[in-house]
Formats: sequence, structure tokens, C-alpha cells
Amino acid sequence: MSRRLAALAVTLSAGLLWLPALAQAPTPLESAEDARAQLDAARVQQRNARARGERLEQQAARSREASEKARSAAAALAARVQQAEAGIAAAEARLALANRERRMLDRRLAARRTPLVRLTGALQSMSRRPLALSALQPGSLRDLVYTRAVLASTIPLVRERTSALRGDLDRARTLEAEARAAVSDRRESETVLVGRRKQLVALAEQERLKARQAAGGADREAQRALVLAEQAIDLDQLVGRLEAAGSLRAQLAALPGPLPRPADPASASLAATPSPIPSATQPPRQYQLPVAGEITAGFGEAGTSGQRQAGIALAARPRAQVVAPGAGRIAFAGPYRGYGRIVIVEHANGWTSLVTGLGTLDVAVGQAVAAGSPLGVAPGQRGEVTLELRQGGEPVNPLDHLR
Repeated sequence: MSRRLAALAVTLSAGLLWLPALAQAPTPLESAEDARAQLDAARVQQRNARARGERLEQQAARSREASEKARSAAAALAARVQQAEAGIAAAEARLALANRERRMLDRRLAARRTPLVRLTGALQSMSRRPLALSALQPGSLRDLVYTRAVLASTIPLVRERTSALRGDLDRARTLEAEARAAVSDRRESETVLVGRRKQLVALAEQERLKARQAAGGADREAQRALVLAEQAIDLDQLVGRLEAAGSLRAQLAALPGPLPRPADPASASLAATPSPIPSATQPPRQYQLPVAGEITAGFGEAGTSGQRQAGIALAARPRAQVVAPGAGRIAFAGPYRGYGRIVIVEHANGWTSLVTGLGTLDVAVGQAVAAGSPLGVAPGQRGEVTLELRQGGEPVNPLDHLR
């Protein structure tokens, strides 16, 4: 056998030694599971927000009272904003998965490049030697017979062991199409989000103005709340003082008004005496998380300082929509040292919610809110929004009361 045929056989053999590695499946990245979990969570949040938006829109359509209709409409619009945010998160997770798999395929194809280049070079070398010229060269006919025999046994093996490579190339084209679709979905969700946020800001401003006009003492109450915030030693004391003020206000509101003078004084003793409303301890009928995000700290967990968490912490997207966890009345809305902008919502039956970590506020003290009404938005950079739920001043786990 000539040196040329020997070199060709060595080249083909070296390429074939690499071929078994081409069919091996790559080891998946550990973070791919996290990306899939984020995608599943975003899709669940998107479905829940869509369902809340539809329910609140129907509730607003059925409402006859103007104030209730406005609150339901604002809550429905806030739910649609959260739906668009969840759509963006889902598109980003899909894009991350597609890009991650594409990088894995790129590394795998790069590892296969060397043996494939060797095989290609050997086959090109053979193709440059026409059959007619092979018969005119001494010994070339015998080389040709050997070469054809090598190829006859090699080509089927090459096809079998490179079938995974052809599948990877098809998968790469599919991933590229998925990435383009994810980018398109994200752009569409971002466009929808911008429009709905503008509508929500305008609607929230109208609600604030209506609340100030309806309650003449709202400004004085807001000033008292700010004074309490300055005097309180910590956030627990502020919540306690506001709860006491809210309890007193509820007791005064529950007092019976003056009785009308009866036409027949003799029948006054027969008049029915108003019975007091029994105190209830039921939690808010509808309760939800104020913002979509992963729970980074659970109720009762020990923090960095060793103190137990009085609520839960949620990782919020930049400028994510924050809503009221339940129906009630705004007892405090403003900045508080170390917690950013906070909102304290008084619910019925002695329940109170505390939401901290907001970037901007869309509510005012004294304003009535429904479950899902917009409170504001998270800061412009990723951070934590915390939620505390208290009953009679005692912290309870808000996750136990989600409905």
C-alpha cells in the first residue's frame, strides 16, 4: 500500500476514533431547572392575573355605586398590568432557556469540529483524484481498490454516528425560531404594559383626588400619621399606634346615632332597642400577595440579625406593580426610615396589612381600597417588597390566608 493510501487510512481512522464522542448527550446545566421553574411560575402568575382582571372587570360592570365601580376598575387595570409583567417574565424565561440550550449545542458542535474537519479533508483529497487518471498511474489502481474498500466500510459508520449531529443542527434552527418568538412576545408585552401603566397612573390620581375631596379631614389625618411615624421608635410601634387609632375610629363609627322622637311618647318603651353588632375576628374575605415574585424570606425565619421575620419578603421585578392585599382603608402611606415607602392598610375586624419597599405611591391616607387596588410600584432596581399581616397587633402568616 502506498504512503498516500496509508496517510488516508490514518486520517480516516483518527476521525472515526472521535465519532463515538459525537453521539454522547451533553450534561444539562443545573441552572436550566431554575429557568424552567421561573417559566412555570411566570405562567401561573399570568393565568392568575388574567383571572383576577376578568373577575374585577365583571364586578366593575355590575357595580351601581360610582366609588365601588371606580375601585373595581382600578383593581382590574392593576391586575392587567401584573398580567403583562408576568408575560414579560415568561418571555424572558423562554429566551433564557433557548439561549442556554443554544450555548450547549455550540460547545458540543465545537468539540466535533476537529474530527469532522479531518474527515472532510480526507474525502476532499480523494475527490481530487479522478478515476480515469488513477488507471494511468503505476500502483494507483490498487490504491483505488483499497480506498474504495475503506470507504465502503467507513461511510455507513460515519452516517450512523453523525446522525446526532444532524439532529443537533435541526434543534439549533428550532431554538433560533423559539428565541425570536420569545423576543417578539416580550416586546408585545412591554408595549401593552406601557399603555396600561399610563391608564393606571391617571386612574389612581383621580381616585386620590376624589378621596381628598370626599373626606375633609383626610389632610389632618395624614399629618397625624406623619407625626406618629416621626415619634414611633420602630415600625412595630407605628403599626400599633395606628391600629389603636383605627380601633377607636371603628368604635366611634359603630355607636348608634340619635333616635328619632316617637310620635306617641307612650309607645317609646315599646320601641326596639338597637342591638350591638357582635365583634368578628374573620380575616379579609379576599387576600392576595401584593406583588408577583419569588418568596425570599418566609414567615418566622431568622434574619441576618437573628430576629424572626414578622412577615414574608418577595423578590420584585424593577417597577413591578404593587397592589393592596385586601380591602380596607389606608392608614399610612409614605416613607419610613429603613423601609422605603410603606403602606399600612386597615382591614375589617381588627386586621392590618403592612407593605414595605415601594418606590412610588399611588394612594393617600384615608382612601378606601379594594383587594387588588394599586398601591404603587416597586423601585427601579430589583429589590424586596415585604408583607406583614397582623390580627390585633400580633403577626400571623399571610400565606395561611391567601384566597
